[in-house]
Amino acid sequence: MAKAIMVQGTMSNVGKSLLTAGLCRIFKQDGYRVAPFKSQNMALNSYITEEGLEMGRAQVMQAAGIAPSVSMNPILLKPTNDVGSQVIVNGEVIGNMKAREYFAYKKKLIPDVMKAFEKLSGEYDIIVIEGAGSPAEINLKSDDIVNMGMAKLAKAPV
Repeated sequence: MAKAIMVQGTMSNVGKSLLTAGLCRIFKQDGYRVAPFKSQNMALNSYITEEGLEMGRAQVMQAAGIAPSVSMNPILLKPTNDVGSQVIVNGEVIGNMKAREYFAYKKKLIPDVMKAFEKLSGEYDIIVIEGAGSPAEINLKSDDIVNMGMAKLAKAPV
């Protein structure tokens, strides 16, 4: 079972992705088998894996030379308008959802998130988990699957 650590910021665009990439590279240079993980990512552009599955580009950049896997980013949200996104789970489109619909649905994705995390955890020594946005968004706290909620699920220090 891998050791997990969480990278969390105070808001979007503070450097979490870059810091996660740096930590992955440092741990790799130190001889550890390391993988990035972001349970839920929102990005308009994506990366297509060798298997033809879709995932966030940031996790590909963070992967530090290992083959990108949708396990590194099990949920990808691709905005379609101001109030909705295409929802991609384990690299495959499950449909378009309005934000309110997705917030009601996302707790059902915890088993997918944990299966992806546990797969990586069985293959790597260290998993560097990247949060999203801010953990201080108390309106999202009860249904959080990417920030402190993910840290709790992974038993990871933040």
